Amino acid sequence: MPPLPTVLVSGAGVAGLATAWWLRHYGFPVTVVEKAPLLRDGGQAVDIRGVALEVVKAMGLHDTLQAQRTRLRGLSMLDRQGEPVSVDDSRTFSGGKLDSADIELFRDILCRVLADAVGASADICFDEHITALTPGANGVTVSFARQLSRTYDVVIGADGVYSPVRRHAVQPGDDCLRPLGGALAFYSAPNLLALDGREGMYRDAELGVVVYPDASGRELRVGAGFGAEVDSALRHDVAAQKALTRAQLRGLGGHWQPLVDAVDSTDAFYFGELVQVKLPRWSNGRVALVGDAAHCASPFSGQGTSLALVGAFVLARELANTPTTPEAAFARYEARMRGFVDLNQALVDMTRQGPVPDAQMAAAANGIELPDLRAA
Repeated sequence: MPPLPTVLVSGAGVAGLATAWWLRHYGFPVTVVEKAPLLRDGGQAVDIRGVALEVVKAMGLHDTLQAQRTRLRGLSMLDRQGEPVSVDDSRTFSGGKLDSADIELFRDILCRVLADAVGASADICFDEHITALTPGANGVTVSFARQLSRTYDVVIGADGVYSPVRRHAVQPGDDCLRPLGGALAFYSAPNLLALDGREGMYRDAELGVVVYPDASGRELRVGAGFGAEVDSALRHDVAAQKALTRAQLRGLGGHWQPLVDAVDSTDAFYFGELVQVKLPRWSNGRVALVGDAAHCASPFSGQGTSLALVGAFVLARELANTPTTPEAAFARYEARMRGFVDLNQALVDMTRQGPVPDAQMAAAANGIELPDLRAA
């Protein structure tokens, strides 16, 4: 029996690590490259919902992730001074009903669990990124920023909304980005709000801010969403991103003020335009995309993590079914995922006041077939 194809995965986020896990599960030799020097700390609470719960069960990770959930006690609506206005101990804004089967946990914790599960089975190369992809008859030659070029049989882009793999090999430019009219900043700050284990939220017509304690209780994760024109030059200018975020928060005072001030000093800071990625195809030859690189639904869908986990499984399984014909495998992967992705992207409502709708129920109501998780 011939050896399985070699695979390069670009990106060590949820989509990349889950893809690496499934590919190793099916026996593929996998290398992961990640531009950051380490797994990224900080970030928002994310949710594993619906069919994605079956994926993590098949990975043997459900109980581990369940033990790491945020365990928030409810939602406290706050005013512009950070004073409580109302309390709801039945749900949170980010995760929905507290008694649901969904798992809400912080993104960095999820990535650490996935990385530990991948372990020594995959070679994760940090502080490295792809600079060029050259397709050939027998594979894809990959040029790197730091190491020598190497040829892989298959390349998977799990490298986010602004995916370099997508630009190099599937679709150049930003034509696939659909702006939703705003931006989102996440950062870490000292826990200086008396939230008593609840999620705190402020919202007006122009600004939404959500805060929640991390697993230790010593730190707050702060998310700020606002309507703003975001120039593409901001994508690589953290100082300008922080300045814009602070300007949007300037109307908040009282208990909020230390959290506003923390924007300048925090090292754990993420900023992104609110966009969706819509592509006519998610692959080209021996190169395929997964997660946000293929079909970002935006954080306002509440489904990005679940889509990444499900897509990683479907992509790896289809490649395992026909390892010598990746083009056919990628076509089947897209056929199985496309309707589910379209549904999740359609859930986005920028005026939404409550939790994200249940995509599983919406799929059934719309006659959409969920990705098949049998034969995991």
